[in-house]
Amino acid sequence: MGLWDERYSVAEYVYGTAPNRWLEAEAHRIRPGGRVLSLGEGEGRNAVWLAEQGFDVTAVDASAVGLEKARRLAESRGVELRTVQSDVTTWRPDPASYDGLVLIYLHLPPAARAAVHAAAEAALRPGGVLILEAFNPRQLSFSSGGPRQVDMLYDAATIRADFPGVDWEVLEEAEVELVEGTFHAGRAAVLRGVGRAGAPGRVGTAA
Repeated sequence: MGLWDERYSVAEYVYGTAPNRWLEAEAHRIRPGGRVLSLGEGEGRNAVWLAEQGFDVTAVDASAVGLEKARRLAESRGVELRTVQSDVTTWRPDPASYDGLVLIYLHLPPAARAAVHAAAEAALRPGGVLILEAFNPRQLSFSSGGPRQVDMLYDAATIRADFPGVDWEVLEEAEVELVEGTFHAGRAAVLRGVGRAGAPGRVGTAA
C-alpha cells in the first residue's frame, strides 16, 4: 500500500469534508455549470463541494482509497463526481477542455512540477479560472502540514513562471489558520492565487 492509500485508509476524512476556504471564496469566478478539473483531489472534499455548486467536476488522484472515499462522499451529498485514478505526474488532460482548474495543496517534486503545471494550464479554455493554494517556503517554520523539503514548496515567482498564460487577479503569500482535518491544522504560511487563462499563446501578467 502506498503512502496516500495508507493515509486515507482510516474511516475518518483526514483533511475533513469541508472545502478549502480559499476555494470556497473564489469559486464564484468560474463559469456557472462549467467543467472543473481538480488535480490531487484525495478524499474529495473540494471536488464534492464544487459539484454541489453545480459544476461538472473531474477529480484526479493516484490513490484508489482516496477516490473511493470521494465517491462515497459524493453519493452521501447526492451529487455526481467523475474520478480518474492516475499519477498526476504522468496523466495529461485534454487541452482547452475545462472552465476551472483547482490546485489545492498539490505539491510536486521539481522534476515533475513544471510539466504538470504546463499541461494543467493547457487544459484551461480561454477565460478559464485557476484557483491555487499551497504552502510557501516559510511553512518550514510551522508544524501545520505539508512537505518538509523546501524545493516542494512554492513561491510566487515559481508559479508565475509555471503559468505564463495566466493573468493573476491575486497571487500572494499569506498566513492563515488551517482547520482541515488531522493533517492541516494550525497556523500556516501559504501561497494562494486566482487567475484567468488568456487566449492561446498569450503571455499573462502578474498581479
